[in-house]
Amino acid sequence: MHPTTHAKGDPMRPAYVMAGTDEVVTYGELDARSNQGAQLFRALGLNVGDVVAILMDNNARYFEIAWAAQRSGLYYTCISSKLTAAEVEYIVRDCGAKALIVSTGVGPVIDELPALLSGVRLFCVGAAPAPYESFEAARDAMPTTPVADETSGLDMLYSSGTTGRPKGVKPPLTGDAIDAPNALVVLPKLFFGFPDEPKYLSPAPLYHAAPLRWCMSVQKLGGTVVVMEKFEPEACLALIEKHKINTAQFVPTHFVRMLKLPEEVRARYDVSSMVSAVHAAAPCPMPVKEQMLNWWGPVIHEYYAGTEGNGFCYISPHDWLTHKGSVGRAIIGEVRICGEDGEQLPPRAEGVVYFANGPALSYHNDQGKAAENTNKHGWTTLGDVGWVDEEGFLYLTDRKSFMIISGGVNIYPQEIENLLVTHPKVADAAVVGAPDEEMGEKVVAVVQPLDWAQAGDALRDELMAYVRAHLSHVKAPRVLDFMEELPRHPTGKLYKRLIRDAYWGKEGSRIV
Repeated sequence: MHPTTHAKGDPMRPAYVMAGTDEVVTYGELDARSNQGAQLFRALGLNVGDVVAILMDNNARYFEIAWAAQRSGLYYTCISSKLTAAEVEYIVRDCGAKALIVSTGVGPVIDELPALLSGVRLFCVGAAPAPYESFEAARDAMPTTPVADETSGLDMLYSSGTTGRPKGVKPPLTGDAIDAPNALVVLPKLFFGFPDEPKYLSPAPLYHAAPLRWCMSVQKLGGTVVVMEKFEPEACLALIEKHKINTAQFVPTHFVRMLKLPEEVRARYDVSSMVSAVHAAAPCPMPVKEQMLNWWGPVIHEYYAGTEGNGFCYISPHDWLTHKGSVGRAIIGEVRICGEDGEQLPPRAEGVVYFANGPALSYHNDQGKAAENTNKHGWTTLGDVGWVDEEGFLYLTDRKSFMIISGGVNIYPQEIENLLVTHPKVADAAVVGAPDEEMGEKVVAVVQPLDWAQAGDALRDELMAYVRAHLSHVKAPRVLDFMEELPRHPTGKLYKRLIRDAYWGKEGSRIV
């Protein structure tokens, strides 16, 4: 299916709603405007296989542009709205975009880009500052009929850059018709339990792989997407009740923030319409997921995958209850746990997580990175560490690059972070290794208090005692510092290298 199919059958059906403004875009409007966008891209000289870059906040034009690119055979590279001008320039140049579309909601960064992006056609959604052209005006001058050479385009997205410079993932174009089926349409129905007419809440930035892809999959299914411009925990619950939301995707930090709301606030909203809540992007602390299941019922599905698409694990809420802490079994590729010698380890032995017999790993303009993450068997990894049980369920330990080696002992921060975030006075936590003359590295915890006024020695002592009561003394932090807000990406991923670099005396990158 495709939005154009639903536009022909029921043009007044809402394709999406902007939560903050209640603006509704129907399937008929989405179809007409995406056709106009496709016509504009052709008029600009963009042909099948070319790239258009999108740098926008969550706004009502986002899907119109993405579908315009999809139906004209283009790659569409969605860029984080939190990047600096230099970081945006790198991605636009690296992906080879011939046009860049921005929105005024991104902020002052768009004023710096024209001087950096000579040769790239620049458009702006909203009141376009010079030298940007108005995207709406250029689009509206185009016909609403499809381009003559319609064919499926694809997203070309970049890794979040949590451990280095972002890498582009550019899958080959298929040459398929625009309504050809794909796995992301099958998964929601077959595994995630999406209903026939999903009402889907998207609380995350649309430039990220999961929100973008799942929202567009819902629109292929003919559902309605409710887009939050920015996540707020109580507003999220209010939207579920208001729109009778039955499906959504979250990241663990969303769960944590909702659970930290006072009980009387949580009880104020009816969330019984939810039949499928999917989460991914970062490991979810076991107590957090248990609390969410107790609150919402057995409707919470989880998967483990990356933008790279080299493998995919899934676990249902019922399987999770009997395999607590697991991210599931592979449904794309096969999970292999390997030791330092690259050989497969037996069940319950911890090592690097690889996918075998899945899609190849490829990074645009950086095949060295792909080779680095491919072992001698041809298996590929995203850099995570974990183990599998005898039934093939995968349990993640942490990212290999975050491991702390203290006195020769391997310590994985995730376990400590998962414990700290369950403390009622903690909003978020990060654990890193810092240099230590005697031990090589020491464990440092950086905590974002729920109430900044409580940051001080009393809370520090309370949290240190809390960790020591639950974990081995080897894993207990030697230092605990406070930060008003951790450098966490809106998609849920933590930019831990920015915290770690501060303790190693390195100049950190800008928080994005």
